[in-house]
Amino acid sequence: MSLGQWSACGATGLLIAASLTAYGMYNDALSIDTEEVDPDGWGDRPPEVEGLHNILLLGTDERAGDEAGFSEENGVRPDVLVIVSIDADNGGVTMVNLPRDLIVELPACDAVGDYPGSAGGSDQLNHAMFYGGMDCQGNAVETVTGVHLEHIVAVDFAGFEEIVDTIGGVEMCVPEPVDDPKADLTLEAGEQRLSGEQALGLARSRASTEFGSDLNRIENQQRLMGAIMREVTSGDLLSSPTTLYGFIDAVTDSLVTDDDLNVDRMRELAIAVREVDLEQMNMVTVPVLEHPADENKLTFDDPAARELFAAVAAGEVLAEEEAEESEEEAEEPVEPSDVSVRILNGTVTDGLAAQVEPLLAQEGFTVTGTGNPQARVPEATTVYHGPGQEAEAELLASALTSATTEEVPDLEGDALELVMAQADWGPVIGLGGGSDGADGTGDGDGGALDGLDTSTAAEDEVTCG
Repeated sequence: MSLGQWSACGATGLLIAASLTAYGMYNDALSIDTEEVDPDGWGDRPPEVEGLHNILLLGTDERAGDEAGFSEENGVRPDVLVIVSIDADNGGVTMVNLPRDLIVELPACDAVGDYPGSAGGSDQLNHAMFYGGMDCQGNAVETVTGVHLEHIVAVDFAGFEEIVDTIGGVEMCVPEPVDDPKADLTLEAGEQRLSGEQALGLARSRASTEFGSDLNRIENQQRLMGAIMREVTSGDLLSSPTTLYGFIDAVTDSLVTDDDLNVDRMRELAIAVREVDLEQMNMVTVPVLEHPADENKLTFDDPAARELFAAVAAGEVLAEEEAEESEEEAEEPVEPSDVSVRILNGTVTDGLAAQVEPLLAQEGFTVTGTGNPQARVPEATTVYHGPGQEAEAELLASALTSATTEEVPDLEGDALELVMAQADWGPVIGLGGGSDGADGTGDGDGGALDGLDTSTAAEDEVTCG
């Protein structure tokens, strides 16, 4: 079992919650190894988006000390790959885990130094680093995801225990007792503070997961990631020079970055993330499926994976949408009793408006009258509304099988105007009918993370009884 599996938990939280802030405060404390990365040699690249900073975080299986010979003989590969997308303009961070066993079309990379290079082709995503180091791995991730990468940070597992111990351990819920000799881990169930050694063991452990898979293990790693970020951003860690210096020292001993990630650039990123609310720090694993040719490998689950990558690349995953939703939530929600409507029958069915009236009234809408359309005779069923009545119109439309909404600046009175059309009129399904938009929010789309298994750094979603 590779020890590198811990990396998503500590390294990402480390990167976005503390080390960036620390870099801006203690320039003279830094001693970071760098590796040459040449994005100009990657060919046509995805466009940059202003205010968006995408960092590829790699958790490598590099060994040190007595086990250094293993890395020298077998090369170094990242066991965990995470795209950390910092949306500076909208105050959000999204972390997308890419499982190591993904089979993708790798781009070619040249042989450099001890790296043998590769002609590219179908291969496992994390093999790119073996072929050409951080440069080749960054090219591969950018190529297969379409997300423009700004920087790359690689972290080995050697300093993870020290990092967790430096912050005094992390509070975690262990829902069931764990006895996993392979991960050198024994834990009782319940809320407890884990040491660095225990946190590393939990991140490595298969026995502590429901199905014992790498994907399940990523869930544990994400929980630990959130716990580290909560620990770092609470208490006196960032205000105490002594504890902060010790934390910086632990961080910098474990990092290798691209040669363009200097102190000034880190300071800029620190400013971008230090005020981000933990609720706005989202963690998600890209949707995947079992590879058809090998049950031990994975492939992207499209179109869900492509939609997620497109949203990350454009900076449209969460932050701006949540800001808009916060504004909507600040307003009083629209209730059916707030909506008045005139029902106009534009179909060939006589008396249809009178039949629909009690159905809408049963849903709580106020029907002010019925009749036939005169001023507006649309081809499709339409709810006409005056300025400022968009929410009321959407709520009414959501109770119908099919209806569009349209603003009429000079619509008389406060009542909406429902014109039923012959082409698409269907029965009233009601506000609980289950169609898209039935909750009054239009098409019901919650954004790129809608329907995906996500978590935030704000709280641990596992309950300890």
